[in-house]
Amino acid sequence: MDFLNRVVLVTGASRGIGGAIARAFASEGASVAVNYLQNTVAAEETLAACAAAGGDAAAFQADVTDASAVEQMVQDVLDTWGRIDVLVNNAFKPYVFDPENRKMFQDTGWQDYQTQMEGALKSAHATCLAVLPAMKKRTAGSIINMVTDLVARPTVPYHDYATAKAALTGFSRTLAADLGPLGIRVNCVAPGLVYPTEASRPTGEDVKDMIEAATPLGRIARPEDVTGPVLFLASDWSRFMTGQTLFVDGGLVMN
Repeated sequence: MDFLNRVVLVTGASRGIGGAIARAFASEGASVAVNYLQNTVAAEETLAACAAAGGDAAAFQADVTDASAVEQMVQDVLDTWGRIDVLVNNAFKPYVFDPENRKMFQDTGWQDYQTQMEGALKSAHATCLAVLPAMKKRTAGSIINMVTDLVARPTVPYHDYATAKAALTGFSRTLAADLGPLGIRVNCVAPGLVYPTEASRPTGEDVKDMIEAATPLGRIARPEDVTGPVLFLASDWSRFMTGQTLFVDGGLVMN
């Protein structure tokens, strides 16, 4: 895939899956806008990795749940490169995938749901609104929202997190229907458990063994496993795809 002269904005890209996505785009020649919330050191490490991979990259600090901050970030990206071809909504509110200490439904308050909804849906609403004028002007663009296979198969019932990602899936489909006539595509990538990331480190070996045993490809995903489907959906190879969700979990979920 050739992303030369394409500009990609990846939210929550200072580390983990977001960092891997940023590096993958850079390796294909893209100019990558690395959004981060507060970890400047990690963001700089991602920039260095993007440069080593052969791409141009710059860091843009913003809280993606703050619409005004997002508008400024998008304007800064446009001021830097003049365009935004791809938006990857990867950022989410801090969450710990710890099956042993997760909140049961009766202990999950509405504020827990609200917090995750803000991280998944409110942030995507803000970023999509902010990039829309630039994409409409060019009658082209690809938006990729990161969701989860827990929406289809709650292997571990993380109630608030999975509910928020389900809402993001619905948001993506309705947005795809609305923006399709404008030449803008909207799709989702739904990983299963990805290890290692900061959020997944508390996941015990017994749970990982259980997931591996149920997974046809026989292992847990690594961050790099998620990058290929994201790049595919961002590329012209998927130019006639919109409103879709690609599950990246080794076959744990099959559609």
